[in-house]
Amino acid sequence: MRHMTLVSRIIMRSVIAACQVALAGPGAAATPTDPSGTWLTEDGRARVRIERCGAKLEQICGYVVWMKEPADANGQPLRDQNNPDLAKRSRFLLGHQVILGLKPNPEGRFDGQIYNAENGKSYDISVWRGATDLKVKGCMLSVFCASQTWTQTMNALPGQLVGMTGDPTGPRADKEWAPPIQVTQAKPPTVAKAAK
Repeated sequence: MRHMTLVSRIIMRSVIAACQVALAGPGAAATPTDPSGTWLTEDGRARVRIERCGAKLEQICGYVVWMKEPADANGQPLRDQNNPDLAKRSRFLLGHQVILGLKPNPEGRFDGQIYNAENGKSYDISVWRGATDLKVKGCMLSVFCASQTWTQTMNALPGQLVGMTGDPTGPRADKEWAPPIQVTQAKPPTVAKAAK
């Protein structure tokens, strides 16, 4: 009899678990697959490094770490001259932040905005990782949308920024996405007491 109770409990737990899965159904939130890594854009003109950002590292940001043509005809590094923020117009395009804190959505994707330095405008974007690539869907006015497929890269090309974000050899986060600076107070030096 006791054996039957144990079997009944196992069956009942299985039925409850199956009901919970069935009730969750297609409306259940999917966990986004982390798109962190370095990706070659579909047109091959840039590599974008995507990494976690935000206070709890729940969002993703992206930075241009390599450009096919990083300089103008005079050999001068290209700058963000079309940025609506006047303070950012003198920054180099190589190393600037292009993906602006995308948040996970219930469909298992990341949504937010991408900045286009060619015209100084930001667009709605959705990003999700495929089996071997990254899907990027951008929209203007939520009506005109286009998709791209980015390819993951594992090597570093000449001129590619390889340092950590914020380091001299790495990209620079926009002020609002820069990690907080850790300030530690120095302890006062200990002074040995003279023996009496």
